[in-house]
Amino acid sequence: MSEENNIKSANKHAVSARRDVVTSVIVIFAILMFVGTGGTVITEAIASLSGYGGGTDKMLVSAFLLNIALILFGWRRYRDLSAEVVERTAAEELAHSLAATDPLTGFLNRRTLTDKTTEMIATAQRKGKSTAFLMLDLDNFKTVNDVHGHSAGDIVLKEVAARISNVIPPNNLLARLGGDEFACAFVFDPDQPELVDRIADDLIDSIAMPILENGNHLVVTTSIGISRFDAETAGVDVLMRRADIAMYSAKKQGRNRFCWFDVTMEQELQTRNTIESGMRKGIPAGEFVPYYEQQIDLATGKLTGFEMLARWESPTQGLVSPEVFIPIAEETGMIGDLSLSVMRKCFEDAKNWDPSLSVAVNISPIQLLDPWLAQKIVKLLVETGFQANRLEIEITESSLFENLSLAQSIVGSLKNQGIRIALDDFGTGYSSLAHLRALPFDRIKIDRSFVTSILENPESAAIVKAITSLGESLGMPITAEGIEDKAIEDELRNIGCSKGQGWHYGRPLSTQQLRKVLAERNLLPKPPEASSDENEAQTDEQRKAG
Repeated sequence: MSEENNIKSANKHAVSARRDVVTSVIVIFAILMFVGTGGTVITEAIASLSGYGGGTDKMLVSAFLLNIALILFGWRRYRDLSAEVVERTAAEELAHSLAATDPLTGFLNRRTLTDKTTEMIATAQRKGKSTAFLMLDLDNFKTVNDVHGHSAGDIVLKEVAARISNVIPPNNLLARLGGDEFACAFVFDPDQPELVDRIADDLIDSIAMPILENGNHLVVTTSIGISRFDAETAGVDVLMRRADIAMYSAKKQGRNRFCWFDVTMEQELQTRNTIESGMRKGIPAGEFVPYYEQQIDLATGKLTGFEMLARWESPTQGLVSPEVFIPIAEETGMIGDLSLSVMRKCFEDAKNWDPSLSVAVNISPIQLLDPWLAQKIVKLLVETGFQANRLEIEITESSLFENLSLAQSIVGSLKNQGIRIALDDFGTGYSSLAHLRALPFDRIKIDRSFVTSILENPESAAIVKAITSLGESLGMPITAEGIEDKAIEDELRNIGCSKGQGWHYGRPLSTQQLRKVLAERNLLPKPPEASSDENEAQTDEQRKAG
């Protein structure tokens, strides 16, 4: 489309140029005619007026007036042409500016920044200096847009740009790369990297100051990644990529801070990319499988069920912990498919257990943003034949803050199918009683951080007792996670917790290991073949006895 517009513009300019040439030729001839005829006409006109002449030649007068008209036309065209040149120059300057800068902030754009940084590096190298490249990303800008609107977001971006301009030394490179991502580059003495640290600290402090917009105090923070160009750096693209890697490391470490690039960060990124690539292949290949952690009735010691835990049986990395792959699955949007694939295998396993055994499944906060989650889980139950009343869905309290109304809808749909709902990791988040009232929970789970320290930490013991009393008053049984020895189990039993789980009862079990445990406890149905053989043996014994 832009090519077509360029062709049209070029054709228009060509036609205009040809018209200007024709006009110039006409004006030149008009001037020559004026010089040739003007003297004669004027002389005859003066003689006629003084009574000495016989009058002017009408033909010459007409030619003279025509010359004047043509000269005036040429002058007007010259004036219009001059104005057109001025406008065209201004338009070209504007087009160049739009192509080189961000229209909202006036900063350079990504393409221009690359070219300018290359020039800056060349100049710095000639002077024996180093170049620092800073990548900035606003930490909570999406919240500003979602809550206050995009106009407020634009105000924040312009104010952040102004603050960056005030901090970065003059005559340096400032750019907005898109969205809420900024960059800057400047030259510094390689023996004084602390100068770069001070500038990064000043940027963080300046940007974190509240921004007043329509009576609201908007607050954003920034994470900064820093890289430096020295002789061994491969090029500008590598410099920018390293700053980007360092910026994500700053976010990972808690945000609102800066990090210098380190080679280990690149190694970690490569490892992460390897894991992500393996996950994308492993989910449809069935490499993610359920493991089971026992849940015990603390009053009787009876096995009541299991919590399903996902594990990755990678053909290249072996058994991978969820602490490694769950965050990546959530960041990349794979968590939904991963969770459902493991749940399907779990339901296939659990439908053959003793009906008294339940299964608890933890749902990611990302999944709670899926309006079709309840339907997907019910579909799995129908397809596998697992009973809904044996399933308990666990959700964390922090996940409710993203969209409470959607969570209420999902929980309501699950409850209507007979599925139970547990509030997981209670005590670590906001612990709001409003959530216990807003959603129809069937159980509260106490986070393991309180349980494991219950014997040494009086505060942890007090929290466990308070949550247990709260659950009793609300009619919600309590499950304690993280029981690691008998002493903790005894203490929880005395407090009144109804159910517990942890390594005191054994490590999480694979499907094969679990079947052995259930078989030892007679919690698996006998195979039809075995039942038939036993009946025949009993019949033979009865015949012999008869």
